[in-house]
Amino acid sequence: MRIVAKTDKGHVRDSNQDAYAVGEFSDEVVWAVVCDGMGGAAGGNIASALAVKVISDKINVSYREQMRDSSIKNMLDSALNAANVEVFDMAESKQELKGMGTTVVCAIVKDGQAYIAHAGDSRAYILKNGEISQITTDHSMVQDLLDRGKITSEQALNHPNKNIITRAVGVDENIEIDFDQIDLDDDTTLLLCTDGLSNYVSNEEILELTSDGKHYAFADRLVNKANENGGGDNITAVVISK
Repeated sequence: MRIVAKTDKGHVRDSNQDAYAVGEFSDEVVWAVVCDGMGGAAGGNIASALAVKVISDKINVSYREQMRDSSIKNMLDSALNAANVEVFDMAESKQELKGMGTTVVCAIVKDGQAYIAHAGDSRAYILKNGEISQITTDHSMVQDLLDRGKITSEQALNHPNKNIITRAVGVDENIEIDFDQIDLDDDTTLLLCTDGLSNYVSNEEILELTSDGKHYAFADRLVNKANENGGGDNITAVVISK
C-alpha cells in the first residue's frame, strides 16, 4: 500500500482550517482521516484538529488484525461519534467557539476493501481504468436541491449556497454517519479530499494528473493544480494506491 498526502492554505485564506492524519498497521492496512473545519478562523482550526486527533487515537487503540467488516464499521462509527462529542462539548464550553464544527471523511483499507465513513462535503473518489467515481454523497444544501430535482448538475457547480453543509462533526449533540464499503483492486486509487480540491480541480484534471502511475507525486500535483486554478479555499488531498 502506498499513501501520500498534502495540505495547503491556498491563495485566499489566512490560515489552514483543514487537518488530516494517515497511518498504517503491520498487516498492510492503512487508514486516513481528512477534516475541513468551520466556525471562524480559531474555531475551524480547533474543530478539525481535535476531530482528527480523536479519530486517529480511536483507530490506533481499537484496530485488531482479525477484525470483520462489521467490527471495522463499528470502530469507525465509534471514532466519529467520539469526535462529535469532543468538538460539540468544547464548542458549548467556550463562547468564542460557539457553532464550530468540521466535515470528516475517513477510510480504512484492508484486504482489498476500503471502508469509508463521512459527514459533510469532504469527499472520497475512486480512480480506476481512466475513470473517476465519487463514492461519498455530499451532505450539503446543493446536494439536497440536486436530489429533489430543483437544480441541474451544471447549476450546482456555481450555486451561491455551494458551501452550506447540512451535516458536520460537532455542530449538534448527535451525528449521523454515512458508510461505504468498496473493492480496492491492484489498479485502483482512493482519493480523500476537502472541497478546496473538489471545487477547484475538475474530474478530468484529476484523472490527467494521476494517469502516469507516479503515485508519490499525486497529492502534490492535485494540490498544486487547485492553487493554479485559484486556490480559493484550503486544500487537502490524501491518495491511497495499491
